[in-house]
Amino acid sequence: MKCDLTDKISLVTGAARGIGQAIADRLAANGSRVVYTDLDPAATEAAASRSPGAKGLRMDVTRAAEVEAVIGQVIADFGRLDILVNNAGVNTLVHRVPIDQFPREEWDRLLSVDLTGVFEVSRVAARVMRSQGSGRIINIASIVGLVPLRLQCAFTAAKAGVVNLTRAMALELGPHGILVNGIAPGSTLTEGTRQLFYGEGGKFHANVQRMLDHVPLGRPATTDEIAVAALFLAAPENSYTHGHILTVDGGWTAGYARDF
Repeated sequence: MKCDLTDKISLVTGAARGIGQAIADRLAANGSRVVYTDLDPAATEAAASRSPGAKGLRMDVTRAAEVEAVIGQVIADFGRLDILVNNAGVNTLVHRVPIDQFPREEWDRLLSVDLTGVFEVSRVAARVMRSQGSGRIINIASIVGLVPLRLQCAFTAAKAGVVNLTRAMALELGPHGILVNGIAPGSTLTEGTRQLFYGEGGKFHANVQRMLDHVPLGRPATTDEIAVAALFLAAPENSYTHGHILTVDGGWTAGYARDF
């Protein structure tokens, strides 16, 4: 998919790897000047170095002052912000346990990044976009925010929050020319899911086929397949999709795919 994002300034959080990097790369390949942000400065700069005109900056989405400083730098450097992709997120590799065994500190860690981080970055970016009278905000949620899965209470709660935060933002910001939408990926091939499922040494590798039995397409998504969905939501021609959660899950949430 191609569209013309020439002169558009984009900021992608969690862009040093995985889905965030794929989205940032896609936006850049279609002409946008992209600011890649993540916690690891070296990895972020390395990711950005592959795209002409891109910049890599360290940003912790849980630190309001850091978010203010980075978006302030974007405005100083480029004069505007047209596209924000809130992708930064974490899950737990260890605590896949019922709620009565789930540690409070792990709950706080996931919620601070996966939900509060979206809030922190969006509220600063929204001020800029309101002054411009235009902008796009794309929030990366998850199918677990739509259909809860077992043993993931914090991640499920955070992503469900992102789904309705997206809709609330759409109601508030639409009148100011800002389109707000979300993407709910299904299982996607990233370093995290390899550690959990798809790598030979993955913690739940033995359960991969049971999980994929629920996916009509029978496989996980690639990161670029999620990036194409983000590009669609960012495309100038797509000017009336608003308050929508685009599910990209190979049919996982369409209904029971198993033969029973």
